[in-house]
Amino acid sequence: MALRNYEIVMVFSLSKGDEAVEALKTKFTDLIAANGTVGEIDDWGKKKLAYPINYETEGYYVVVDFQSDEQFPAELDRVINITEGVLRSLIVAKGE
Repeated sequence: MALRNYEIVMVFSLSKGDEAVEALKTKFTDLIAANGTVGEIDDWGKKKLAYPINYETEGYYVVVDFQSDEQFPAELDRVINITEGVLRSLIVAKGE
C-alpha cells in the first residue's frame, strides 16, 4: 500500500475559546497520526475571514502536511464535517 502526500487546511471557530481550538487541533493531528504520518504543522493563528461563516468574521487557521493511504482523506473529511467548531476545511493531494 503506497502512501501519498496530502495537505489539509482547517479553519476553526473562535466562539468557544482558545481551549476548544487547541482541543480540535489535537483531535485532528492525533487522528492523522493514527492513520498515517504527520509532517509539518503550520499554525497560522487568528485571521479575518473573507466572508462571514455562521455569523463569524474570524477563524483560526491550521495547515497540516501528512502522508497516508488513499482511503484515509475521505474518512478524515467525513469526521471533520460532523465535528462542531470546524468552519471550513480543504484536503488536497500534493504532487510528488
